Amino acid sequence: MKKKAMSLLLTAAMAVTMLAGCGDSDEGAADGSTTTAPEAETTEQATVEGTEAAASDESTDGYELALVIDVGTIDDKSFNQGSWEGIQRYAEESGIPCKYYKSAEATTDSFQETIGLAVEGGAKTIVCPGFLFEEPIYNMQNQYPDVHFILVDGEPHDADYNYETAANTMPILYQEDQAGFLAGYAAVKDGYTKLGFMGGMALPAVIRYGYGYLAGANYAAEEMGISGVEVTYYYTGSFDATPEAQTMAASWYNAGTEVIFACGGSVGNSVMAAAEASDGKVIGVDVDQSSESATVITSAMKMLSNSVYDAVKSGYDGSFKGGETAVFNAANDGVGLPMETSQFTTFTQADYDAIFAKIVSGEIAIDNDYEKEISDLALPNITVTEVQ
Repeated sequence: MKKKAMSLLLTAAMAVTMLAGCGDSDEGAADGSTTTAPEAETTEQATVEGTEAAASDESTDGYELALVIDVGTIDDKSFNQGSWEGIQRYAEESGIPCKYYKSAEATTDSFQETIGLAVEGGAKTIVCPGFLFEEPIYNMQNQYPDVHFILVDGEPHDADYNYETAANTMPILYQEDQAGFLAGYAAVKDGYTKLGFMGGMALPAVIRYGYGYLAGANYAAEEMGISGVEVTYYYTGSFDATPEAQTMAASWYNAGTEVIFACGGSVGNSVMAAAEASDGKVIGVDVDQSSESATVITSAMKMLSNSVYDAVKSGYDGSFKGGETAVFNAANDGVGLPMETSQFTTFTQADYDAIFAKIVSGEIAIDNDYEKEISDLALPNITVTEVQ
């Protein structure tokens, strides 16, 4: 897949929605406190009130740490929640006040306005989760050179996809291929031989997840000396839960697919619904999705909270690496599987630790070139069927 095509896909994605996954833990109030919000509705209302307060003449609260989110919720069990947990953790340890701001619209102008409100509210470090903030941060990073910007899962670029990262900005990316590898490897080692991958839009992060998943399944099959491992592979073209995605997932399960890696935000809801009706299994994405459905056997995770915590901390201990992209992977605990909630029958913690160590050491190198076609990947031990 060519880079120009990637740019067009990303542009389309900004007009639709951002890639979502899942996570858990305590939420924080929008007034800057780090207390637990008892209900999702309470957290949502607090977000709106917090934004209104920041826009008022009395918004001199001095909240040094700020999270600016899109039109989603702070308890989205995804990038917003995971990022907020990382900020809260550092705020609690350091005694530095924090606050989150919710954008009114999913537009570049609205995101920039919300970032401006955070600065007016005293923010010295602003975390923005998701690729929808790539262009807003590109536009704002030079306007506020004294503010540290942390962009989660993206890199700053203008409307024409000219990339530039200022010295006060730290983009964070993840090696999704490693998380996908662990998921594919664990599935085959646990006895599954009929696998599926249902991605959302064919963006680089989604492709890397998928290619890692295939590589992990291939590695496990070779290690076990087995044949007959099959993977059905498809991109839905969006991150929405749709009847079409559910119907397709159901048809896969009915045809013998045992487990599907649902790698596309709300596409996962469609796959889970199909799995629940078909006695199938699901692999979640981005964060631990075990609480979403009993069908989820594990999740290919980005350790959002850990990476945001480390990035925020670096801004205060003098190690902030602005101007360059921070990559979180197995070596710095940036990706992994939630073994404590995984529902494996034969794949053990010892098995996980052993394969994880091989990835960290570099013994296992994963081809994560998202511009390659699946047919160009070296996968001699599995059969991949692409659905067009």
